[in-house]
Amino acid sequence: MSASSSSGAITVPEVFVSLGSNIRPEHYMHEGIAALERAFGAVRVSTIYRCPAVGFDGPDFHNAVAAFHSDLAVGEVAARLRQIENDCGRQRTGAKFSSRTLDLDLLLYGEQVLHEQGLDIPRREITRYAFVLKPLAELAPDRRHPESGQAFDDLWRAFSDSSQRLEVVARY
Repeated sequence: MSASSSSGAITVPEVFVSLGSNIRPEHYMHEGIAALERAFGAVRVSTIYRCPAVGFDGPDFHNAVAAFHSDLAVGEVAARLRQIENDCGRQRTGAKFSSRTLDLDLLLYGEQVLHEQGLDIPRREITRYAFVLKPLAELAPDRRHPESGQAFDDLWRAFSDSSQRLEVVARY
């Protein structure tokens, strides 16, 4: 889905995706990033952070955010992300909050706001979880949340849930 800018040039939306794994995370985070590069081309990746599982007792997760440009329609991007998860052995038969090889969540698709068709863009987790907001603010500090208009760096600096600890695992 391409959009024209005011100058008439075609701009390709920048897409932001969160990655998470708590089953062999060193392996599946690497696999997930490589699969994103194969599917979408050049990918920027934030620092990878370790944090406790949310919503269930389980091993710590490794989390990061990746950014890339894509002229695919938002639904096609989401379908490719789901296929990458499946290719990495993602199981969807258990509880919603459970351990997983790879979790890819579409956070932002350009400036689009879409809360229908099974999509939640911008994803609500952006402002709820440190493991999403911190790496997003790292990659796009001056970019503005499409609904609130606040810069992601400002949102991170104002984030007040100190119980959500993050530990650096690797700088990509």
